Order: sequence, then C-alpha cells, then structure tokens
Amino acid sequence: MFTGLIRHLGTLDSRASRPGGARLRIAAPPDLLARAELGASIAVNGVCLTSVAVDGRAWEADLSEETLAKSTLGRLAPGAVLHLEPALRVGEPLDGHLVAGHVDGVGQLLSRPRTEGSVDEGIWRFAMPPILAPMMAPKGSVAVDGISLTVVDCGHDWFSVALIPETVTRTALNGLRPGDPVNLEADPVGRFVARALALRGSDERLTAFAQRGWGQQG
Repeated sequence: MFTGLIRHLGTLDSRASRPGGARLRIAAPPDLLARAELGASIAVNGVCLTSVAVDGRAWEADLSEETLAKSTLGRLAPGAVLHLEPALRVGEPLDGHLVAGHVDGVGQLLSRPRTEGSVDEGIWRFAMPPILAPMMAPKGSVAVDGISLTVVDCGHDWFSVALIPETVTRTALNGLRPGDPVNLEADPVGRFVARALALRGSDERLTAFAQRGWGQQG
C-alpha cells in the first residue's frame, strides 16, 4: 500500500523490450534507492512495480503487457520525470489516503488555470473513462499519477481537483499540458461501495463492473 504523497522524483533512463513486456530503468535519488532493494514495491506514477535490480544510480522493474496497456508507462519517453513512492511501512503516518498502486484507468488533463508570473494553482480538470464515474464523489479521494488529491466536483466523464503551489512545484504536474495522459486510481472505499451496489444490479455500469471489472467496457 501507498499514501499518494510524492517525496521522490526520478527520471526514466530507458525502456527495453523483453518477452511478455518491458523493463524500465529509473534513475532516482539515494534515499529512494535505499528502499529499492530486490523485491521491494515502489509506485511509479501510481503504478506498483517490483524492484528487480538496483545500483548506485538507478533501479529496474519489469512490466507486463497488461501494465503497459492499462497505464501510461509504455508511452513515456526517456528523460520523463516520474513520481516515486516506496511502499508504506507499518507505523508510518498515512498523510494522504490509501493507494493500492493498481491503476483503474488512464485519463487526461483537460484544463489548468493560467496565473501570470506564478505557479498555476487553482482548479485543474481531468477527463476519465465513464466506467470510473461510480467511484468518484466530491470531497472523495483520487490518485492522479500516484498523487493523492481531493475531488472538488465530477461528472460522468470528468472530475476536478484544487491544487496548491506546493503540490504543483514538488511534482511533475507543472509539466502537464491539456491532452497529456495520466494514471488514475479511485479511492478504494468508493471501489468497494461500488462493488457492493454492482452485485445488487442497481446500475448498468455497476453491473458491468461486477461481471467484467473496471478494465473492461461494452
């Protein structure tokens, strides 16, 4: 489990094809590398990955074809800035919200405020797959590229969040432009409530979820 608080940034060194998927090499600061021992779980832009190699400069992780297809990690160019978070340890503070590192869908930035001469704080609006709508609610939580954020408002295929300068400047969000894709993970509480309602057949979208999961539509 993770918290959605990003204290480490890394960069994508390389992505190499391998049978069944790809391997990422991610440059990271020393304090993150100290947590990247073999077998350790680290969230990369909100995707839980397992360290399979580490040295004094970078660590590596293998991705399946499923992960590449259901997240943005297969689209990022070398040099891309990445949000990194080691797994939450028992006894550590949960300052964000519980994040599993399992991406529910890929959305995209629709709009961001423009502030002359300062950081773009205020309301940012994102598109999301409509199948995620039952798990979104105002004042609920959402992870955007692994960052724990609070939903301000939402519709059937969009949601908005309010960002402060601290969040924008300490993450890679400031480099996002309208149309850029992002990994989305809904609040796990909403996920289980939606699942319970789905099993009762109270909504067509929820019933589809009960039968096929969020990753399948139609």
